Amino acid sequence: MSQKTPVFLLKTKSTPGDAYQEQFSSETDGFNFEPFFVPVLEHRFKDEGLATVRSLLKTKAIGTGFDCAYGGLVFTSQRAVEAFTHLVQEVTGDDRWPHLQDIPVYSVGPATTRALKAVPQQPPLQVFGEHTGNGETLAPYIIEHYGEWYKDRSIKPPLLFLVGEQRRDIIPKKLMDPALPSDKFIRIKEVVVYGTGVMKSFQQDFTKLLQETRDRPARWVVVFSPSGCDGMLSALGWLNESSGRVGDDFHQEDRKTYIATIGPTTRLHLVKNFGYEPDVCAEQPSPEGVWQGISRFWNEAKK
Repeated sequence: MSQKTPVFLLKTKSTPGDAYQEQFSSETDGFNFEPFFVPVLEHRFKDEGLATVRSLLKTKAIGTGFDCAYGGLVFTSQRAVEAFTHLVQEVTGDDRWPHLQDIPVYSVGPATTRALKAVPQQPPLQVFGEHTGNGETLAPYIIEHYGEWYKDRSIKPPLLFLVGEQRRDIIPKKLMDPALPSDKFIRIKEVVVYGTGVMKSFQQDFTKLLQETRDRPARWVVVFSPSGCDGMLSALGWLNESSGRVGDDFHQEDRKTYIATIGPTTRLHLVKNFGYEPDVCAEQPSPEGVWQGISRFWNEAKK
């Protein structure tokens, strides 16, 4: 029996189940992978942001009423959903958060949508935007969908955007573009509900796994965010310490470790900051998208 190909997933394993674990644990179309999770980031809830959202929930300020401060929610990360879930779970029994089932909740992709659909809210949240995949695509979708949701109002109610300390400003910029007509303009309020930092043990943990799998014929590394890219490249021995970029002695044809990114943002970060073009950039930020990119790369390499 041939050895399985290690796939190092640079992320924290989701609970209770992880879709990447499922995708890369079974042999498919002749590809036989062995997934390893290597957490890169540690996340901490922000008390001030949680208090803000908690107060909005308790005062029924998020809803479809004309007196509500916000008419919908936006999420672009699973960690923000975890923070929101933490607040929802504070209330038990019949004392549920009111009216959440009546508002549109916007999600940037499959993973965030799965997390939102698992929020223990009855009736369940109405989640939209799973198909968009990134902020660039989600923003215009929100403008059209939210406009239709509140078509009886010439001025749309603001949206509440739960975010981390590090985020892009694409969605606020597009929704509050001064060039938009007044009936399309949507004010959006960002509330920071979690902070993120690179785990001190990440590079050491990753180096240990690389040593343990050094005899495998090939290995894949899947990168989910710009954070930790320098530690990853250093552990692989590809980073020139003086320049901080992939060194001139990096031999593309001699290596057996390949890099895949979850999407264009992480790919661009590797190219611009480290001078490294990853082997695969997933067309869709999902387990299926990553697997398809890797399998397509290998099929092409065999020709």
